[in-house]
Amino acid sequence: MSHDGDLAALYQQVTSCRICLDAPIGRTLPHDPRPVLVPSTQARILIAGQAPGTKVHESGKPFTDASGDRLRDWMGVTSDEFYDPDLFAVLPMGFCFPGQDDKGGDLPPRRECAPAWRELLMQQMPQIELVLAIGAYAQAWHLGTQRMASLTETVANWREIFNAPRVPKMLPLPHPSWRNTGWLKRHPWFDTDLLPVLRTEIRTRLSRNPENAMS
Repeated sequence: MSHDGDLAALYQQVTSCRICLDAPIGRTLPHDPRPVLVPSTQARILIAGQAPGTKVHESGKPFTDASGDRLRDWMGVTSDEFYDPDLFAVLPMGFCFPGQDDKGGDLPPRRECAPAWRELLMQQMPQIELVLAIGAYAQAWHLGTQRMASLTETVANWREIFNAPRVPKMLPLPHPSWRNTGWLKRHPWFDTDLLPVLRTEIRTRLSRNPENAMS
């Protein structure tokens, strides 16, 4: 884990968090907490996802599922690169697997996580240059008024969002879940227009890290 000082202490607090059991908003977390996040003092890129799924809850490692495979393909990075905390930080909107609804779908991210921890964690990572805001929940938190009425509108507005005069820069993405395969087919511009920019921006930032430069 690439973090030190205050961030290391904060990480320990987060991984010991039991707020969703001790002071839940709504229903109590249906299992023991297992926060999954990768803060970093070195990474220039932050992956702001939604919440762990069942496989990630079991592994304790972010995006160890088919969604992760698709996300790494979108980003144009290897698994070794993706899991190098000097290259990428990972902060989902909810740190623990929220459980499933009656139809077997994952519930939304826990509402306790972001208010309790997100701003504190972001303050400890001022080196972040690019945030990948994955899904509507991450976009709502990171984009503020630039978030549109729907995820499709927000992602379609990616150029204006990316070019806005803010630090860090933002790129909105849909969730890489297999459930969004139909969305991707209906919006081919995501593959032809957005993904090349995403891959270029990632590669540019990774190549500037002298200890982790790609060959």
